[in-house]
Amino acid sequence: MERKSPVFTAFVYVCALLLAAVILAPLAWLFVMSISPAADLAAKPLRWWPQAADFSRYAQLLSRAENSAGAAFTSSLRNSLEVAGMATLAAVVLAVPAGWAVSRTPSVGWSLSMVIATYMLPPVALSVPLYMGLSYLGLLNNVFGLALIYLTILAPFTTWLMKSGFDSIPREIEAAAMIDGAGLLQTWRIITLPLAAPVVATSALFAVLLAWDEFFYALLFTSDQRAKTLTVAIADLAGGRVSDYGLIATAGVLAALPPVLIGLFMQRALISGLTSGGVKG
Repeated sequence: MERKSPVFTAFVYVCALLLAAVILAPLAWLFVMSISPAADLAAKPLRWWPQAADFSRYAQLLSRAENSAGAAFTSSLRNSLEVAGMATLAAVVLAVPAGWAVSRTPSVGWSLSMVIATYMLPPVALSVPLYMGLSYLGLLNNVFGLALIYLTILAPFTTWLMKSGFDSIPREIEAAAMIDGAGLLQTWRIITLPLAAPVVATSALFAVLLAWDEFFYALLFTSDQRAKTLTVAIADLAGGRVSDYGLIATAGVLAALPPVLIGLFMQRALISGLTSGGVKG
């Protein structure tokens, strides 16, 4: 059994700690800002830790008082959850059969490549036709209309991920099930989908993150709290309307919590999905 050098092991741990520090340092500072009094944030020299932690901004942003910053924030939070949820669910429902069809029929793979090529276009190039389409359907400043726009972004990406996942599942397993008398839907339910579950979870997670972080279309196609998402709401806070930078940091912390919690909950499925197909037996 090969024995690893203690020096190499220590080097790996040091590199891992440095990487974690680089990734987590901005998040840690965001949290420190959120609990620091305004005087500490403006103090010179800068105070790296507040003399007294102030959690009042969290209560302020989670307040439902009418015409308050909290009402606008919670409304945007609800809109983001609804838009990301609807767009992700629709994208996965479309991507599973589409990814399987492209995987099992290589001759139509060009169609997926053509759809993926649309990512080369800058969003601003599509903004006018999309705006006119939503206006014609009466879906401007509408949560469902924004989810429909996000679906056009998420569906090709999730289909590409699902296609890669189905490629790692041997066709012979499905063929054997059909020889034994199973129909296509039975084969999917009993064989294919359970084996592809980690990839489905990974695709759903990435779709949620893409929808949650999208800003350009949300800014363009929404105008008030009926459909504004968190990214636009935080931009409004940072646009000079709020002088308390700690409040902006608090909004950032609260906006980061849902995707972080989802990522932690789906961590095992995410790792399994990302490594799916790496080794074939």
